[in-house]
Amino acid sequence: MKAIIVEPDARPRVADIQSDLESLQEIVAGNIQVVYPFDDTAGIICNEEGKLLGLPLNRALRDDCGEIYDILSGTFIVTGLSEDDFCDLTDEQVETYMKLYHDKEMFIRKGQRIISFAV
Repeated sequence: MKAIIVEPDARPRVADIQSDLESLQEIVAGNIQVVYPFDDTAGIICNEEGKLLGLPLNRALRDDCGEIYDILSGTFIVTGLSEDDFCDLTDEQVETYMKLYHDKEMFIRKGQRIISFAV
């Protein structure tokens, strides 16, 4: 299936990947978790224990006001969603999410806030 792979400290890339559990676990280096931060039929597959395992911080998830509410750790996959499975991203989704995750991010804690810098 057509998906976007986003590795820490790297630009995202479009890839044709297998949608079976073992293949997805191999890409994210562990057990998978699916996150649904988007308003369309796309989701994020990430390592469910990424932060606990100390995987490198990757990209921020932001609310509608642009405030960070979580940070993804380790490699993650942006994939399309059907009613009961993962599926290809549309060309429009590829364009949207390649732009969204184009910039690598660096994170700094300042008091109670986390600040992100594009690098």
